[in-house]
Amino acid sequence: MREPRSGERGTGQGPEPSSRGSVVVLGGAGYVGRHVCAAFAARGRDVVVVGRRPPEESMPYRCLTLDLAGTDPQALAAALDAERPVTVVNSVGSIWGRSDAQMWSATAVPTLRLLDAMALMSARPRLVHLGSVLEYGPVPPGTSVGADAETRPDTAYGRSKLAASEAVLRGASEGSIDGVVLRVSNVSGPGTPRISLLGQVAERLLATAGTGAEAVVELSRLRAHRDYVDVRDVADAVVAGARAPAVPVAVGIGRGEAVSVRDLVDLFIDASGIPARVVERPTPGRAAGGREDWLRVDIGPARALLGWEPRRSLPESVRDCWHDLDRAHRTPTTPSKPSGG
Repeated sequence: MREPRSGERGTGQGPEPSSRGSVVVLGGAGYVGRHVCAAFAARGRDVVVVGRRPPEESMPYRCLTLDLAGTDPQALAAALDAERPVTVVNSVGSIWGRSDAQMWSATAVPTLRLLDAMALMSARPRLVHLGSVLEYGPVPPGTSVGADAETRPDTAYGRSKLAASEAVLRGASEGSIDGVVLRVSNVSGPGTPRISLLGQVAERLLATAGTGAEAVVELSRLRAHRDYVDVRDVADAVVAGARAPAVPVAVGIGRGEAVSVRDLVDLFIDASGIPARVVERPTPGRAAGGREDWLRVDIGPARALLGWEPRRSLPESVRDCWHDLDRAHRTPTTPSKPSGG
């Protein structure tokens, strides 16, 4: 692995990386990707957004339309080299409800193609790959997942993300790329998609906003305990990953706390100030006394290897999430203008 360029990256405690060279964010128009772009731009970096389609909303960065999975590795390497990147961030994700084959094509294949291309590049940028804690699969209640936890994903998404993360770790170990893997837990905060849990709750709250009527929020049974981390803290972790020395293991990014999802929803409703009643409906095909859905991330390695830890509290994250959704509901949307490139 090459030595870092002067001023390029440190231990998380030194000066910011050099402004020379760009930061290429794959999937930069997505929920997490937008915050990653903003975090690098706030540090004076030149950000380039890459996606399969132009962003639906305008972005203050140069945007390139590029299909990772459908582009020849040599052509992809040339396209990336042309941007002179110091850092490449892979925040390409997918949506739920896809088959294993569809999820593999949407999530694993783009990363595998990217790795082939990066091995051919004349430059050697740091790759920060965003994995998922769903790569671990079910874990015993009361435990924390970390780099040494067994990976047994039980969803198509978890399996495809695990294959991608393992490929990055393998490439870094073999020296073909300079890569870091961050396994990100559940994310909250401003910009959350409307299809997310809090997005669905917001939709029901906003339907009665200003009427004085009580909102009825119908949801599936809220039995899970999850580790929620603010999306802005995730973006800061990506910046830390771009600067850190070699990181040989997948690093968990969360708050290090398992929170009842029902408590999260109640916290969100309180932040809205809208009277509401939550109705939990049974999930078809799931026994009432089934396995508890639990997740908590061990963030010790993130502190030790990246010099990172979460700074925003869950109430702050949820409050900002509500304000953002409420503002978007009140503000008419306008079509985005074509992006450059």
